[in-house]
Amino acid sequence: MLKIIISIISAVAVGATLAGPARAASGDTVKTIKERGSLLCTGHNGSYLGFAEVDDKGKWKGFDIEFCKALATAILGSPDKLQIIPVSWAQRFPALQSGDIDVIIKVTGWTMGRDTELGLQFGRPYFIGPTTILTRAELNAKSAKDLEGGVFCINAGTSIERIVADYMGARDIKYEALNFEKAEELRAALYAGRCDALAGFGPFLAATRFNAPNPEDFVIIDEVLALEPEGIAARQGDDNFIDVINWMVSALLTAEENDVTMANVDKQRANPPSPTIGRLLGVTPGIGDRLGLSNDWAYNMIKAVGNYSEIYERTIGKDSPYNLPRGKNHLWKNGGLHYSLVLD
Repeated sequence: MLKIIISIISAVAVGATLAGPARAASGDTVKTIKERGSLLCTGHNGSYLGFAEVDDKGKWKGFDIEFCKALATAILGSPDKLQIIPVSWAQRFPALQSGDIDVIIKVTGWTMGRDTELGLQFGRPYFIGPTTILTRAELNAKSAKDLEGGVFCINAGTSIERIVADYMGARDIKYEALNFEKAEELRAALYAGRCDALAGFGPFLAATRFNAPNPEDFVIIDEVLALEPEGIAARQGDDNFIDVINWMVSALLTAEENDVTMANVDKQRANPPSPTIGRLLGVTPGIGDRLGLSNDWAYNMIKAVGNYSEIYERTIGKDSPYNLPRGKNHLWKNGGLHYSLVLD
């Protein structure tokens, strides 16, 4: 019996030894980032308009890039302590697992398969990806019902086919589907007037409108056919890093809810209008201690990139070439799905 007990103890010890390094490697991301002095964040192998693209000066910009900057600032105090690593859609998951990047901020849908089978852990959604409709402005359509009997350009073999069929069928709206294998063919057909509308991921529609010969000829209907939560992904088991990610997103939303901006953050910090703002901006200690960061991390971040609204509007919203309506990405009090966590 004694030999059996010793054998069990030895097996447990060996198992712990073997499992230990893996847990440590996946649980020390913030420490690794600090030691390296930079955050390794996802870019795109090319340009994903509005989210990750390179400007005429060779610098990265876009909605996802701004969140990379926000995370770098939260952890390291500066948006300049950031390395953007260009990766394809297929490469993003292996690149994270291998350590080539620290985090995936690349409009990545939070799905059960990815969450349970790929060794990923998602933070709270930072973008709600809508499937909407782009239509010809001359039709004056305000809803899908106004496009009754129209022709829809649709990417063949995608989930958009199912989404449109389910949505229109449930409302008994008759339409004709014109399917295309390639996005370039689909856009060309729309521009040429072969179809009345195009259903797809909201940002894709915004880019399609932007690239049209006459962008003003097209409008995006403020009607959502389906939603996909886009989350920031880290390696499974690193709870501290996920905490940092979640509170980073929440801090940007808290700042918007309380009208804290890049322009007024110093004034707000000098004379906080509420205890919540005092905690947010590090006047009252604690917001950093709990996460292993400096207590002024949120102040530094807001001063560098602004609040959620400022990021959205300048990259993909009304102050950008794409003019993508916020829709469900509004705050809850404005009819959207975003809300801040309780900063106690």
